[in-house]
Amino acid sequence: MTEQKKTHKVLVRGLEIGGGAPVSIQSMCNTDTRDSKACVEQITSLYDAGCEIIRLAVPDMEAADALKTTILTLRQNKIEIPVVADIHFDYRLALAAIESGADKIRINPGNIGDIERVRKVVNSAKEHRIPIRVGVNGGSLERDIIGRDGGITARGLADSALRNVKILEDMDFGDIVISMKSSDVKMNFDACRLVAAETDHPLHIGVTEAGTLAAGRIKSAAGIGALLLLGIGDTMRVSLTADPIEEIYAAKEILKSVGLRKAGINIVSCPTCGRTRVDLVGIADAVNRALAPFDDKLAKRGGSLKVAVMGCAVNGPGEAKEADLGVAGGDGKGLIFAKGEIVKSVPEEKIVEELTKMVAGLVETV
Repeated sequence: MTEQKKTHKVLVRGLEIGGGAPVSIQSMCNTDTRDSKACVEQITSLYDAGCEIIRLAVPDMEAADALKTTILTLRQNKIEIPVVADIHFDYRLALAAIESGADKIRINPGNIGDIERVRKVVNSAKEHRIPIRVGVNGGSLERDIIGRDGGITARGLADSALRNVKILEDMDFGDIVISMKSSDVKMNFDACRLVAAETDHPLHIGVTEAGTLAAGRIKSAAGIGALLLLGIGDTMRVSLTADPIEEIYAAKEILKSVGLRKAGINIVSCPTCGRTRVDLVGIADAVNRALAPFDDKLAKRGGSLKVAVMGCAVNGPGEAKEADLGVAGGDGKGLIFAKGEIVKSVPEEKIVEELTKMVAGLVETV
C-alpha cells in the first residue's frame, strides 16, 4: 500500500480528519430525526460497535429542533461521537442545525440558494468553529456540467466538488471535507483520484447506494479498498441497504483488509471442502457475529486477537496454532486451540459458545 496522501487536518468535536490521522468510520441514522429517543438508541448502538462519526438527515425545522435534544442526551450519556447534520436546499435548516449543536454540517453550496445564503451558513460555521462537508453526487450535478460532458462523468463530479469548495474558500473558510460519490465504482474511483490530485482538503470516501448487505459489501470493498490502497481517503462510510450497524462491521473489515487497522479481532476461516465434517459456514458466521461486540472494545485498548475457524484436520491445526485462539473442526466436534496448544475438544454445538467465552476473557485482560 502506498503512503496515505497528506491532507490538512480538520477537527470535528476533537476527532481528527486528515493530516495523517487514522481513517475514521462513519454511518448515518435511518431513524426519524424528529424522534430523539430512537436516534439516541441507534447512535448508542452504532457508537458501541465502533462508529466514530454519525450523520442525521435534517429535512425540516422540527428535525433541526429535535437535533438539540438528541445531542444533549448523547452528551449526558457520555457519548462524545461527533454529530453531523445533513442539509439539502434550505439554508435555514443549516443555521438551525448549527444552533442545535451540530459538530459539522453537510451541504452542497450549489443547491441551497444564492451566494448570500451560503455566506450566512459559512459565517455561522465560523462563529461556532465547526467544519463543513461539501457533498456532491450524480443526482446533484449542475446542469452546465452535465451538458458540457454529455452526462454524469468522473471529471464532472470532480469539477462540481471543486467548484463548490471554491465558493467556501472565497469566503475565507478552510475547514472543509470533500465528498463526491457515485454508485458506479469506476466513476467513483476516478472522481476521487482527480480531486485528491487537485486539493489537500481531506476526503470522505464511499460508494453511494451500494446496495443490499451482500452486494453492497462487495461494491464498497472494491471501491473504498482501491482508494485506500492508493493512500486516498481520510474518513469513510459503507452505504448499505441494511441495518446501519452492518456498515460499521463492513468498514472495519475493509480497513483491516488493507492494513490500516491492526487492532481488534481478526477472524480467519477456511472456504470448506469435502473434508469438512461440521457446519463451518454456520459456525464461522455465528462466531463473526458473536465476537463483533468485543472488536471495538479491544481496538480502543490497542489490543488485537487472531481467531481461526477451520474446518478439518489438514490445514486446521496449523492455522489454529498460528492464531491466539482457534478451532479445527472434526467429525461433529472441534479442537479448541489457545496460543498453539490444544485446550479441549467440544461438541460442534458448543464451539461458538466456547470461543466467545474465551475471547471475552482475553479481552478483559488487555
